[in-house]
Amino acid sequence: MKREARVIAFAGVLQACRLVHDLATRGRADATAAETSLSSIFRIDADDAADVFGGIGGLRLGFETLIAQIDGNERNLPVTRLALGVLRLQRQLMRQPRMTAALREGIESAQRQVDHFGFNHPTVQARLAEIYVETLSQLRPRVIVHGNPQHLSNAQVVAQIRALLLAAVRAAVLWRQVGGSQLRLIVRRRQYAMLARGLLARSTLDLG
Repeated sequence: MKREARVIAFAGVLQACRLVHDLATRGRADATAAETSLSSIFRIDADDAADVFGGIGGLRLGFETLIAQIDGNERNLPVTRLALGVLRLQRQLMRQPRMTAALREGIESAQRQVDHFGFNHPTVQARLAEIYVETLSQLRPRVIVHGNPQHLSNAQVVAQIRALLLAAVRAAVLWRQVGGSQLRLIVRRRQYAMLARGLLARSTLDLG
């Protein structure tokens, strides 16, 4: 179902952006959600949207964030701004076939480190951050991350943020691939929220 795939993909964007915000403001983020987001970077040729994230069980934070952003009384504006920045970055990337190829090559080369250390290891996050700096960080306008200067001066936190921005762009690419658009999101936002609630309930069951 295309609409469900769009909700899954957009939840992936919001989950990565929420994790970036949490790291920037609190210096920590949900490790399970982060692993789901980071692992999606390496599932380049997955069969469907859910498979990109290894199933919907790890996207609970993304569904919760999507519902809160659309239906909540207290929307998280910094997360909204991050998501809009990521969508702009993804559109810029579409016009850069060489950069797209370089991204794929870098991700494939990082797979060996993942096999050895796992997705959440600082070495893997540092490599993904390096890929982000070498590619997406060169595009304009950049995604601006605001937060606590103490956390944003921590090299390991900055590496995690850049790695998760890479994951957010990967989810944005998926969202476009399954027919996502900002106009469709605005027009059908209530439907997105309703589908996200159903997926959230299913994701809870998936986690047992």
